[in-house]
Amino acid sequence: MLRNLVRALVTHKRIQTTLIKAKEASAYSDRMVELAKKGDLHARRQLISRVGCVKTTDLLIKQIAPAFKDRKGGYTRVLRLSKTRVGDGAETAILEFTVPFEMPVKKARKKKAGKADAKAETPETPLKKSKEKKETKGKAKDVSGAKSSEEPEVSSDAKKESEKKGGFLGTLRKFLKGDE
Repeated sequence: MLRNLVRALVTHKRIQTTLIKAKEASAYSDRMVELAKKGDLHARRQLISRVGCVKTTDLLIKQIAPAFKDRKGGYTRVLRLSKTRVGDGAETAILEFTVPFEMPVKKARKKKAGKADAKAETPETPLKKSKEKKETKGKAKDVSGAKSSEEPEVSSDAKKESEKKGGFLGTLRKFLKGDE
């Protein structure tokens, strides 16, 4: 648990947790910063074994330790929050480094477009191209045969309908309609 709290603290520079967890993680992360300040190979290996993550270790050594090179302790602080957790009523606190760092920028998630919008906006993929080629080949064969020209249109509509209603519900609909 302490490992995960220290990882979160290093990557996010500020975390919110319970007061008791924050106090313990503060002491543990101060020891990790002391090791990171040494910066030699042995200290790096000890950090990797104690924190369990190479990326976090690199962040500790390259970004956080240089900010504290003149300080001999007090790398983190615990700020009590007045609110308690709803579920169990535990006191909450913020654990952060004493030196201000740039907060990592969160990437904005793209909103999912509707099905009609997605089909219109997406470029043609090789899979779609191959489906179109198969449909055109099928139409050419139907035209050359003795069948009327209306039947291929009905079958292509049926194909489009089956593509829309795929999966479990689509097969259930087919079964109930008696198509299969």
